[in-house]
Amino acid sequence: MAVKIRLQRHGKKNFAFFHIVVADSRAPRDGKFIEQLGSYNPNTNPATIVLDSDKALAWLKVGAQPTLTARRLLSYEGVLLRKHLAEGVAKGALTEAQADAKFAAWKEAHDAKIAAKKAGIKNDEIAKAKAAKAAETEVNEARAKAIAAKKAEAEAKAAAEAAAAEAPAEEAAEATEAPAAE
Repeated sequence: MAVKIRLQRHGKKNFAFFHIVVADSRAPRDGKFIEQLGSYNPNTNPATIVLDSDKALAWLKVGAQPTLTARRLLSYEGVLLRKHLAEGVAKGALTEAQADAKFAAWKEAHDAKIAAKKAGIKNDEIAKAKAAKAAETEVNEARAKAIAAKKAEAEAKAAAEAAAAEAPAEEAAEATEAPAAE
């Protein structure tokens, strides 16, 4: 029986997440599986991978073949590196302590890289929020200036209309006073 480590699709349309499973290669993609190793959610940034690396390593050691995508996920989590180092220990190329030290150094660098990416994403979000706030402030100031200009124009127009209304009234008052004085 050919055993594969592959992804099993779940979730709704255009919002999929996957279970990482060990299954018979003849079984349907979302069908029967032997064991579930973890999950993969590509909808988050960075993608969320939850994997039982010890189980995955055990399946790789007994001959399970990962698909291309599963291989990338296993590599990202360091399972393939652990398998490589375990083969080196078995051949006598290095000791268990050296293999553990190499894996620990890789894991530390990998975790730092992920933390830097998360920090960069957070900083980008903060910068975008500040830029949006600044743009909104500029728009609000422009609106306030436009409203103030319209208000000043309306007041000037009202004052001019009031002055124009007073001028004919004064002329009419002078015209009525002049005949009375005669």
